[in-house]
Order: sequence, then C-alpha cells, then structure tokens
Amino acid sequence: MNRRNAIGAVLAASAATVLPVQASVKKESFIYSLNMSTLRGHQLGFRKELEVAARAGYGSVEIWINTLQDYLKNGGTLSDARKIIDDLGLRVEDAIGFAPWIVADATTRSKAIEQLKLEMDQLAAIGCKRVAAPPMGATTGDQLELSAVAERYRTILELGDKTGVVPHLELWGFSKNLSRVGEILFVAAETSHPSARVLMDVYHLHKGGSGMDSVKNVGKPLVEIFHINDYPAAPATDKITDADRVYAGDGVAPLKDLLKALKNPERPIILSFEVFNKDYYAQDPLLVAKTGLEKMKKVAAGV
Repeated sequence: MNRRNAIGAVLAASAATVLPVQASVKKESFIYSLNMSTLRGHQLGFRKELEVAARAGYGSVEIWINTLQDYLKNGGTLSDARKIIDDLGLRVEDAIGFAPWIVADATTRSKAIEQLKLEMDQLAAIGCKRVAAPPMGATTGDQLELSAVAERYRTILELGDKTGVVPHLELWGFSKNLSRVGEILFVAAETSHPSARVLMDVYHLHKGGSGMDSVKNVGKPLVEIFHINDYPAAPATDKITDADRVYAGDGVAPLKDLLKALKNPERPIILSFEVFNKDYYAQDPLLVAKTGLEKMKKVAAGV
C-alpha cells in the first residue's frame, strides 16, 4: 500500500506540473501568407506558385484569380485545383481580382457583377472565402460619392452572402477613390452589412497619405487580412510606385507599432506578403518566398 500511495503521489505531482504548461500555450497573433504578386514576375503558373509557397514554409496563400483561370483554360479543373491545394497543406485565404464593381456606369457595373459571381463560385469551389474588392475602374476621373460607393459595395456583399465568398474593400493609395482609410471606413460603415471588411496595405497607407497610425482607428472586427511589405525612404510618396515595395523590415515603415495596432486578441490577423519588386523577380522564387516569410516573422516577433 505504501508503494501504491507513493506512485499515486508521483502521478499527481506530474499532472500538476503538466496542466499549467498546457494552459499557458501562447495563442498566435498572426498567420503568415504569401500573396502571389511576389512571384508574379517569375511566371510560374498556378501549381508551381503553390508548390513554392508550401516548400518555403507557408500554410496560407493569396492567389490571383486570372492565374487560376489560366490554369482552368489549360485543361485544369476546379476539383484538381482544390486537390493540389489540399495535398500541399495550404489554405487559400484570399484572391486578388479586378472586377470594376465600383464604377458609375450601370452597364459596366452589371457586367462586373456577373464577373464577380463567376469568380466567387470558382473561389468557393477551391475553398477560398475572401476576395479583394479594390476601386478598379475608378482610379482616375471623377470623385465618386461615398454613399453611392457604399450602395455598390453592399451589392457585392449580398452576392457574397449567396456564394460564401466575402469581398474585402481594398485601399489603393494611388487611386482617385478609396485611397484613404477614412474613405474605406465610411463605405464599410454605410453598407450596414455585417460582413463588411477592409483590406489595407503598408505601401498603400503610405502612398495615399493615411499613414500607419490611421490603422489605430479601424475597428478590430473589420480587419481579417492585411498586406505587409515595406517602403524605402526615397522616392517620395508622389513618386513611389508598387515596384518600390521591399521586404518587411528592409524599409522605414514603423512596422512594430503597426502590428501592435493590428493585433486582435480575439483571433489572429493574416499577414500576407505582397510586393512587385523587379529585383526579387530576377532571383530564385523559393529564396524570395523564404526570405519574405523569415522577415515577416522577425518583424512580428514579440508583438
């Protein structure tokens, strides 16, 4: 009996030490994703882009819709695409498309809705639940009434209700419309739709003049995914372009403070590495993907 009691005491002590350790497992603040713009210049195609992402250590990706559609045009099927994604252990977090849903012309907008319906159905079939909704077609020309933009955004949100793919209102810093955080917040709020979400980007916050501190004014429920990159001290905002984006931490953006503002205690934020850097396009795609992941994690460490 003494021996049995001794064993019981040891087991009880072991349980007491194990349980607190299990309870203290840290919840991750960020999910790391690769936006395929980063490999776009390598012209790898749908399957190889995904393979590179998986080999580099990503569990999440953002695809470009036209790359998926090129794959389908060349004989691939949606079920094949879904199998590739699943076999690689990837999750498609979002898709980049350019349907001009925002424009004033009703005929163009109607065609855009048809285009989005097709694209959303395709995305749903491969397990993607988000699609970017940038101000395509309204980057120049007239300044649109934000209340009208809100109505148009609500229309595609309702389309998302039917397809299961939510359009995220995307900030474009160079655009005549939706270039500033205040604009996307107004539009998202005015839709009065529970699925309204916003998609921001380090470069576009800088280019459009909103700055990184503006993210502090964005409600946590509105942000699920965020495009991360960095920008150099020069050129100035009026001259800087998409191609000037660099790895996170290689520029002058206050990324630590930005990530602290983005951090959501309720759920992890998806950080998706998006650049269009010609120097990176000239390098090995696997090296670029790995470096992007390493630098994202380094910047996010301790946040």
